[in-house]
Amino acid sequence: MAKCVNVSVSLEEVGGNPVKLLRKFFKKCKKERIVEEYTERSRYTKPSVKRRRAAEKARRNAKKAERLRHEKAGII
Repeated sequence: MAKCVNVSVSLEEVGGNPVKLLRKFFKKCKKERIVEEYTERSRYTKPSVKRRRAAEKARRNAKKAERLRHEKAGII
């Protein structure tokens, strides 16, 4: 089951500015992955598709990490 998250922002926190209030609220929701979790749960995905996406993500992350290691070491 998903964890229960209460995201709240007060007007005092943002100095009474409603635009900043909305921005801060959306940023907190994004950080907690509320929208992403909802979209994942809204439709069924086959286990094979989940495995394939996870493998693709792992490959991308490994490639990115290798590129960063090379950049840090000065290898082009």
